[in-house]
Amino acid sequence: MKKHAFYLLSLLLCSACASQRRELTVTVTNDLSINRAGEVVEVPMDKVNKLLNLNDSDGVVLYNADGQEIPYQLSYDDKLLFAADVQASAEAVYTIQRGEPTVQQSVIAYGRAYPERADDMAWENDKVGFRAYGPALQARGERGFGYDLFVKRGTSEPVLESMYALELSPEKWAKHREVAAKDKEAARELLKTFSYHWDHGYGMDCYAVGATLGGGVAALVESDTIVYPWCYDTEEILDNGPLRFTVKLTFKPGKVGVDEAVTETRLITLDAGSHLNRTAVSYDGLSKPLPIVAGFALHNEEPVYEADANANYITYVDSTTGPNQGEIYLGAAFPACLAQAGPVKFTPEERKRHSNAFGHLLAQGEYQPGVPFVYYWGFGWNRSDIADAAAWSSYMKEFVQKMNHPLKVSVK
Repeated sequence: MKKHAFYLLSLLLCSACASQRRELTVTVTNDLSINRAGEVVEVPMDKVNKLLNLNDSDGVVLYNADGQEIPYQLSYDDKLLFAADVQASAEAVYTIQRGEPTVQQSVIAYGRAYPERADDMAWENDKVGFRAYGPALQARGERGFGYDLFVKRGTSEPVLESMYALELSPEKWAKHREVAAKDKEAARELLKTFSYHWDHGYGMDCYAVGATLGGGVAALVESDTIVYPWCYDTEEILDNGPLRFTVKLTFKPGKVGVDEAVTETRLITLDAGSHLNRTAVSYDGLSKPLPIVAGFALHNEEPVYEADANANYITYVDSTTGPNQGEIYLGAAFPACLAQAGPVKFTPEERKRHSNAFGHLLAQGEYQPGVPFVYYWGFGWNRSDIADAAAWSSYMKEFVQKMNHPLKVSVK
């Protein structure tokens, strides 16, 4: 009887100790022989809540191995996100404690819809910026199928808000019309002072999309023909910084082969420090597997590219829309096996229908109904942190390694 009572008392004491637990150890492991710096990792908050026995009102604080507080973000899908630094083939240890954070993370990844600019959905981080065209653009008949790009330099802070504000300024455009009525060349010089198609010291829009896949859109292929998606119909921002931006784009139902109402959904995620978006594409209402392609419009007749279906990535050296604006390096990586990868040229007649582009650089996989097609896409610019095509090729090859060997996170 005494032994039984002692056992029950021990259980109660252990339970009390567990309920008072105030610290967790987070170990981030790097299996690769390359350093991983500033890579956003995820800690499931349901596990943190359970192990620390947190109430809804309880906060947590994150520390590195030196005892310094680390800022973090809580994501829409209940993850604690932070930027981890892990040496090659090593571990980094962090600690989560009960408490209220005192260090705030500056906003790096951010975006919003711009109804004032034909419903653009635009987003960025410290490296790159993007936009997807919205319903207002489609309503006026513009065939903008692909993603557009905003190159950035000289700043890690969000700049799209100020770029749009200048570009859409009624006062600036009123002055432009006034000057244009008298002097076309002077009006052009004035336009350079406020349009985002000129670099004001932190980047610009110098990429052409038109009726192509632009800077990385994925599309189904039916009877050897790309089924071009038009503009998104609805958008929902799920995460809006400071470390991760996530948006869900939904498209109007459309006909694909024998299926009359196929609805496309894209879940796009951009993390701080990355040149590439993670995108999961799904198609509701599709009755059979189909080929799916993702890639880039070819603006050069003789493209400089890498396309390796076995290594699951493609890269392309692109020209910009104006003189003396450098080169853009596009790339996409694919976790699943590819069937083929390479350039597909347009005929002269097709060029007329696709904004005079020369074709696409495409990677082809297979879409299985009910299973999202996941890939990563983005770019670099030789006036920012990517020096040349060789540096971009190295970045993409290293990214594929990281994609195939993600940082491992354990919590105890």
